[in-house]
Amino acid sequence: MAYSEKFKENLLAKALAPSSNVSGLARQAGVPKQTLFAWLRQAKLSSVSNRSKKKRGRPRNSSRRSAEEKLRLLTESAGLADDELGAFLRKEGLHQVDIEEIRAAAIAGLKPPKRIIGLTPEQEENKRLRRELNRKEKALAETAALLVLSKKYRAIMGDVDDDTSPDNDENS
Repeated sequence: MAYSEKFKENLLAKALAPSSNVSGLARQAGVPKQTLFAWLRQAKLSSVSNRSKKKRGRPRNSSRRSAEEKLRLLTESAGLADDELGAFLRKEGLHQVDIEEIRAAAIAGLKPPKRIIGLTPEQEENKRLRRELNRKEKALAETAALLVLSKKYRAIMGDVDDDTSPDNDENS
């Protein structure tokens, strides 16, 4: 059956309304629901191709939009009612999820960084223990160096002054 363009346009306008029931609308108009769904699919495809021809270079994906454009989208969509928001989103080529993602990213960007200015007691204790460990490691290295030097001195000079030898212990 052939339908007039005017009839199709009116039916599509009703079907594209946010709260429309496409199956019920097809039944009311006496059009098979497969036909109405095909018209909707065709209208969406032609709408997308017309929009892409008109707006070349304008990204449809929200992640490729500039910060200024994202801010504009948020401010314009903020006070809209559901039906107005639906029309706005269709005009911009977005979904509700895209606006929610933009809003979440904006809120996350406005939060102060999670940087602690002062140290927690555990961090202070950890810092103190590290300083003490470094000090003890340096003292140990110094003692080891002195021990090596004293051994070299004894090897060069011979055991001249060695009061730790077993002979001295017996004479005492």
